Amino acid sequence: MLDTARPINEIIWHCTATPEGRDFTVNDIRAWHKQRGWSDIGYHYIVYRDGRIMPGRPVGQVGAHVSGHNTGTIGCSYVGGVSADGKTAKDTRTGPQRASMLWLTAQLAKKFQIAKISGHNEYAAKACPSFDVRKDELSRLL
Repeated sequence: MLDTARPINEIIWHCTATPEGRDFTVNDIRAWHKQRGWSDIGYHYIVYRDGRIMPGRPVGQVGAHVSGHNTGTIGCSYVGGVSADGKTAKDTRTGPQRASMLWLTAQLAKKFQIAKISGHNEYAAKACPSFDVRKDELSRLL
């Protein structure tokens, strides 16, 4: 995690809205976002199903993950969030993903003195991240 000059006061969690049990990479997500006309992947970190934490957009750059709420935030996403048939939102986090999400959230909160952890669904009419961050163990880190 690199130092950043931009003020950061919130982590916003997302899901990739991909089917349960399927692996996708940062390069896959970057390609999807670039197809939308974005300059790069919108998230700063991606948590793979096996728990690996992968860098996305540099933390020093404003993300593209929540319309109207990118400034001052870090966007993190886990791979998954949709049922295996791709039809319904579902909390598909694996054990390794949960552990890595907790670790990453704790590290970022400490490094940037973050006081708020949210889910994308708190800012948009979306299911993403397919769980309620306010009721999750992530929110109890602060």
